Amino acid sequence: MSKKRDWQSDAEYVGYVADLLAKPEVQRLAEHAQHHYSNRLEHSISVSYQSYLIGKRLHLNVRAIARAGLLHDLFYYDWRKTKFDLGTHAFIHPRIALRNAEKLTELSPMEKDIIVKHMWGATVGLPKYKESFVVSLVDDYAAMDEVVVPWMHKLRHPIHTHLKALN
Repeated sequence: MSKKRDWQSDAEYVGYVADLLAKPEVQRLAEHAQHHYSNRLEHSISVSYQSYLIGKRLHLNVRAIARAGLLHDLFYYDWRKTKFDLGTHAFIHPRIALRNAEKLTELSPMEKDIIVKHMWGATVGLPKYKESFVVSLVDDYAAMDEVVVPWMHKLRHPIHTHLKALN
């Protein structure tokens, strides 16, 4: 997963998600920050596409992976500020995303499981399908990639500047 491919040039992938990407409700995700350095739409596309690529290698249901991966964070609040009485953001937002996704498109049982269980590890609901595990693990990886990599670049810049000044 280290080399990111351009999802827009992958006709099969685009064929699975184009109708969803055309929806204003999905495009609105671009208005919301996700992991400090990305927006929610960028994050969702990244999780969807990287999961799709892994799913292809494992001969899994890539249509379900691509579509549910794109919809897994379909919510519109700032999770750093909004708090819920019924549980943590990790527990609540998959259910909100599922409810929002069901308003946009018909979902298979697998797609529903992928969306609602994508926080497996932070929540106790065990995924029912291999596809759900893939999206959950890729989501974890993407979160780290979206936070740690930019943070490390910011951290390294002052160190490199300081080292150059010493030479």
